Amino acid sequence: MAQTNGRTNRRDIYLKLRQMVLTLELAPGAALSENELAASMGVSRTPVRESLILLAQEGLVQVFPKIGSFVSRVDPARVADAQFLREAVELGSLDALPAELDPAVVGELRDNLVRQGRKDLDLEEFFGLDEAFHQGLMRLSGHGNVWTTVAAAKGHLDRARRLGLHENVSPAVFVAQHREIFDAVTEGDVPLARTAMRTHLRAVFDDIERIRAHSPELFATDAATVPVRRNIVVWE
Repeated sequence: MAQTNGRTNRRDIYLKLRQMVLTLELAPGAALSENELAASMGVSRTPVRESLILLAQEGLVQVFPKIGSFVSRVDPARVADAQFLREAVELGSLDALPAELDPAVVGELRDNLVRQGRKDLDLEEFFGLDEAFHQGLMRLSGHGNVWTTVAAAKGHLDRARRLGLHENVSPAVFVAQHREIFDAVTEGDVPLARTAMRTHLRAVFDDIERIRAHSPELFATDAATVPVRRNIVVWE
């Protein structure tokens, strides 16, 4: 990572580490070594430590005194909170759609859907198109800037969504849901668009239950748990 001024460098490191957590490159529950992260990024430990503190404030990292720092496991309660916020905002945005839709944005959304249907699309490419699609729908109602607030609040939700995408052989079911929402919007059928959007957004809860059944270690539990240091650090 190229060295710049201190403030920019710290911001870049924070954003890089945050992205590594959200994309599951740093898996839920994984131990974090300041030394190893600093070495891999070509920086000192100080900006890495500062970034981990910021991520801990977001609930994406946990720090246990005398044990170490860890990527937080996915917290279903935080997922539900972020989902509540996202659903309220996106359904409200559909209610605010004007009678005449911006043809440029409609064209962007149509092109987005075509790209979502590519057979060679990898997970992160689809995830990026998914984000752009939902933000584009909000732009149609004149509330595109609200997406920044939504995105900042949904770290645990995004990790759950990515786990769900990894579980699915293909994102085709999500692409079909996007098309259903888009068609309802462009045809002026807001009630149908709302129903389709609600179903689409709530699919993450089914993903969580399915994945938790075979990989419970990826998820936080109601009881407070801490990792135990043996020869290696493990969660109990």
